[in-house]
Amino acid sequence: MRYSDDHKAKTHQRIIEEAARLFRRDGIGATGLQPLMKTLGLTHGGFYAHFKSKDELVETALTHSADQLSGQTQQLFAGEAPLATFIRSYLSSAHCANPAEGCPLPTMSAELGQRGQASPVTDQLIQERLKSIEDCLSGDNAAEQSVALLSTMVGALVLARSVSDPELSQRLLKTARQQLLEQVPAG
Repeated sequence: MRYSDDHKAKTHQRIIEEAARLFRRDGIGATGLQPLMKTLGLTHGGFYAHFKSKDELVETALTHSADQLSGQTQQLFAGEAPLATFIRSYLSSAHCANPAEGCPLPTMSAELGQRGQASPVTDQLIQERLKSIEDCLSGDNAAEQSVALLSTMVGALVLARSVSDPELSQRLLKTARQQLLEQVPAG
């Protein structure tokens, strides 16, 4: 059976999209290549026609995740009260409940750090978020404050996703959100 000329490119993109979703939802280590390919109706061996290794797929999927969220983040920072809007969105119940569609930092970067596989994609994503946050702040310590804000948001989301008690999860999100909102300019 002969495939269309763009079949390989479309299959490649499907693998990236599904990997990005699964890595954010389940983690890198918990996402095996065989189950990933099976989910897509493909064979495990077919993976190597698209990627040299799982590590290459991880970097590609992380880039895809960052690019996917870039437009959404830019919209949040382009509106009224951009930093407050970003904080509310990031520390929302919806973001907490949907890691497969959310920021890759709480799941993927934590695991990459534990594995000793730091990523330049993570560096770029963090630098972009810090710049967006810092641009909304004023004062001599805006750069340091942006680090504290981003770290608090990512950490609160990690904790909220890790607990079994829904009330505790919501408390973590709500408290972090309230504390951060008290520190940011109103508009």
